[in-house]
Amino acid sequence: MKLLLHTCCAPCSVYCIHSLRNEGIEPVLYWFNPNIHPYMEYKARRDCLREYAENIGVKAIFEENYGLDEFCKEAVKDLNTRCVNYCYPVRLRKTFEYAKANGYDAVSSTLLYSIYQNHEFIKKCMEDLSKEFGIEFLYRDFREGFWKGHDKAKELGLYMQKYCGCIFSEEERYSDRIFKDKNKSKII
Repeated sequence: MKLLLHTCCAPCSVYCIHSLRNEGIEPVLYWFNPNIHPYMEYKARRDCLREYAENIGVKAIFEENYGLDEFCKEAVKDLNTRCVNYCYPVRLRKTFEYAKANGYDAVSSTLLYSIYQNHEFIKKCMEDLSKEFGIEFLYRDFREGFWKGHDKAKELGLYMQKYCGCIFSEEERYSDRIFKDKNKSKII
């Protein structure tokens, strides 16, 4: 099987690659993530994945598209649904397009690994794209290995990001913490 694995970052790929290799499947990683901002975050995640792929001997393809302008145009249409209306579909569609144009048999994604992503939406989106492009969607619920993969990524010293990718997810991550910290200080 010639599998193209959309890959959002090195830490999320650790368990997925290990699991697939245990099944005898050698994935080719596909980096297309125009949702990651700011640029230094994009670069840190991309470069970490590049180094990790080289270290473990897995082929990786990097579509260089920082994508800030297009992301902003699309995300601001409805910030509350940006993930399902733009972030997931644009990355997964591009992965299927690349797979179709380059003779891959199947597609999967490390997005199916994170316990923080909208798993059911991602699965449905990939099922629909599979039908549209005539390429198998290799579904695996990689979430079962989330903490195992997380621990291994930390052990390897991989860059461990603190938010999903976009500036809005960064704000959500830290504003929740700031809000909680402010509430604690008011109580004391």
